[in-house]
Amino acid sequence: MHPKQDELERTLNKMCLDLDNYLEDKYGDLFPKHPNRLKRGQAANGNYDGLFSVNTNFSLGYGSNEGRGYVVDIDIVTLSWVSKNVEKKVSDDGVEYMRSLLPKYFPTRKIYLKVDNNLFKLVGDFSLGSN
Repeated sequence: MHPKQDELERTLNKMCLDLDNYLEDKYGDLFPKHPNRLKRGQAANGNYDGLFSVNTNFSLGYGSNEGRGYVVDIDIVTLSWVSKNVEKKVSDDGVEYMRSLLPKYFPTRKIYLKVDNNLFKLVGDFSLGSN
């Protein structure tokens, strides 16, 4: 992997962990976490503990209105039933918070969080530069 690609993906991961912490603080007691997950703060990576897991995955954008970019997954990791209303509230709040994080994590890039069909996707300048 190109070093600049690695740096970009590490930055995306840090932003996802920031969002994960925000959601844990705000909604972490809403449901019991999945029994296979550690208590918040006990795993080496925040995506593997607590109630939430936030990740991005690159998509080439086939069949997409927004084209290629990084799909944002906000998962509530519980065995309890989660209503569509609660799921929407958490994801809408998470999306707004992530939008506020973009200038902090990518101050020199034009990156936007868009709704793409039923997905949330980061689109924009993911170039690696000329060096």
